[in-house]
Amino acid sequence: MYIGALELDVLLGDVHSLKEKRSMVRPVIAELRRRFEVAAAEAGHLDLHRRALVGVSLVAADAGHVTDVLDRCERLVAARPELELLSARRRMIGPEDD
Repeated sequence: MYIGALELDVLLGDVHSLKEKRSMVRPVIAELRRRFEVAAAEAGHLDLHRRALVGVSLVAADAGHVTDVLDRCERLVAARPELELLSARRRMIGPEDD
């Protein structure tokens, strides 16, 4: 069993309130969940209206599958014109990790 986690730090465009921020972030999270069947949530920078930390995770039997899905999730967020991907951080836990 392999567990993969991805943290995406994004900068939002012309946003002036937390309400506007959430209206931009929620559709991204919903699309990640729907397209890739992953767990996704806004996981940080909750009180900043121009920044968001999106967390994505999944469990699979194959490390290659986890890597492939996380790659596609990162590309989807990076391709969104209303967001600027500042950084992406990954973690993988596998059977050899105790």
